This record gives sequence, C-alpha cells and structure tokens, in this order.
Amino acid sequence: MSMPLSRLTEVSTRVERGPVDPGPAHRRVPFTGKGTPMSVVQIGKWKALAAGVSAVLVGLTLPTVAATPAAATTTYDDTYYEGAIGKTGTALKNSLHTIISDQTKISYSAVWEALKVTDQDPNNSSNVILLYSGISRSKSLNGGNTGNWNREHTWAQSHGDFGTSAGPGTDLHHLRPEDVQVNSIRGNKDFDTGGSSFTNSGGSLTDSNSFEPRSAVKGDVARMILYMAVRYEGGDSWPDLEPNDSVSNGSVPYHGRLSVLKRWNEQDPPSTSETRRNELIYSNYQGNRNPFIDHPEWVESIW
Repeated sequence: MSMPLSRLTEVSTRVERGPVDPGPAHRRVPFTGKGTPMSVVQIGKWKALAAGVSAVLVGLTLPTVAATPAAATTTYDDTYYEGAIGKTGTALKNSLHTIISDQTKISYSAVWEALKVTDQDPNNSSNVILLYSGISRSKSLNGGNTGNWNREHTWAQSHGDFGTSAGPGTDLHHLRPEDVQVNSIRGNKDFDTGGSSFTNSGGSLTDSNSFEPRSAVKGDVARMILYMAVRYEGGDSWPDLEPNDSVSNGSVPYHGRLSVLKRWNEQDPPSTSETRRNELIYSNYQGNRNPFIDHPEWVESIW
C-alpha cells in the first residue's frame, strides 16, 4: 500500500479533528470535548482509516547510520593526511598506518631527554608532569628509585613483548613520565573503570586486573592506545597491536578495553598540552603524528 505524503497529512489532520458534518441519520455518542461529535459508525470508519495510515508509516524504512568518512578540518589535511581524507573503516585505518609509519625512531636512552621536553610543566620549566598522578616533578629526578619518575609505556610492553628496542618500545607517542611506584602499580593492566585509590594516584584507580587513569588524561590514554593499534600492524617485524574489550590480555598483542577507550576519547577531547605534545614529537623527534589528537572523530570512523 502506498499513499502520498500530502494525503497522509490530510488523513492525520482529519482523524484529529473529526468530520465537520456527520449528518442527522446517525446516532450520537456522548462527547464533551471541542469540535463536532462523531457517530458510532463514523468512529469505526475513522479508526479503520487511522489503522491503515499507521501501517503505512510503520512500513517506511529509516536510513541506515554509517560511519562518517574522514573530513578535512585541520591545517595538515591538505598535506600530511591528504591520503586519508574521504575514507572510513579499514580503508581509513590502512591509509593512516601508511602515513604515520614514515617515522624516525629514537633510542630508549634518548627517550629520557625527549620526555623532559614533550611533558614539561607549562608552569615550571624545570619540571615534568607525571601522566597518571598529575604531579609536577623535577626533570632531574628521572631514574628507578622511590621518588623518581621513569618511562611509562602506556601500551604495556608485555602486550606483544616488544621490549625497549627502537620501535614500539621507544615510540614517544605512548611513552610518558610517571612516578616509579605508580608505574609499578599500573604494571601491564588493561584500562577499565573502577577500583581503589593509592598513594600518589592523583585520582587514578586500580583493581586486580585493570587501571583507570585520572579524568584529565583519560582521552590522552585512549588516543595513545589507538595510535599504537594503527601504527603497528605487524608488517615491520613488530607485533600486530590491536585493541579489544578484554581486561585479561596478558602477553598477547592486544589492549583493552576498547569500548571504554572510545568513551574516554569522547568525554575528554584533546587539550592544549596534548596538542602541543603531538606537535613537538612531529617537529623535533619522530616526524609523525598521532592522528587521533588531530582528528578524535576518526576513532569512531574506524572502530
């Protein structure tokens, strides 16, 4: 059955208002509202017609919601991301992998000095900001002792067992300064919500199998993990790193939980410090960018 939209509108209007002149031959039913009352016979006719209209409306098919193709919105889209614009899903992921794989690798020892630049406290040039705790600590206190800060691998090294050789183990896009003890508490846990506080937590929480970073860096963590999943696809002697929804990944090259990371990406958009960090890594060290800082909406376009 098909009916023009104008006819559907007319029918809907008439059903609401009732007929103007039902005629004297029909028995009336009690009516206390506005307008002209309808007879029992006419009520039956209008109910039948209304049911037919409803059936037509139910049969209408709504358009399917699809992932939005990558759009050009930043100054790098006409150059750096040119090959990714207009793509979505696997095609977008593959294109971004090709783009960001053009990268200068640095040594693990060089990471110390790089973090003193990329994570410098904007209010104190002698300090760095620690990722999970949010503490501002002297740049000179890098090391492995209590009270020091060290190099935290946001994508845990054991999730793919890539170590600290030049590659994923030294990629500044996921390496951050963190308190030695806090780094140990996080260990190789997947990211999820819930848990208890701990010394120097800064609002971060942990339980037996997961870690929840403080609210101010939840989006940062999500975008670092998803950068790693696009950058390392298994084609350059390193493991194929992928996100999943597990919190028991152990030594396999997966990191969770994807559903939580996607939510954090939306709730905590890129900050000025995160954007500055991306620019410094691109300009001064590796020559590649984290695309999800430039385009956080691409997370949903891929996953």
